[in-house]
Amino acid sequence: MSERASGLSRLKRPLLYVMGPLYVLAGITHFVAPDAYERVVPPGFPRPRELVYASGVAEIALGLGVLHPETREASAWGLVALLVAVFPANVYMAVDDEAVDELPGGVEPSDAALWARLPLQAVLVAWAWWYTRPMEDAADATDESAA
Repeated sequence: MSERASGLSRLKRPLLYVMGPLYVLAGITHFVAPDAYERVVPPGFPRPRELVYASGVAEIALGLGVLHPETREASAWGLVALLVAVFPANVYMAVDDEAVDELPGGVEPSDAALWARLPLQAVLVAWAWWYTRPMEDAADATDESAA
């Protein structure tokens, strides 16, 4: 294994415990501030409020799921699918000035930030995909043998 791959492998577990809670928190915000999320659902998508709630539930469930060895791979694939599914909302935010007037907390994102969000989605997909692959350390083998 290369030195770089070895370094990345050491980060895999700690980054998992960053990613999972981030998705849980993001999912919760869908219920705390649904109006903000509903505004970024592209026109033509049916039932925007229900889509907001469904994506919030998915983020919470999948964020929790990646934390458990038994559900990690399936949950990671679910996150990949979710990230692809919400990509049209990211595009809509970037191209429509009215879609994002203000985010929760009074934050008003710049056009540059909205456009930068688009390639960031690929990074998030790659990060989730990483957890579709087996963990290669002894701690995970212990986790899985205890299951």
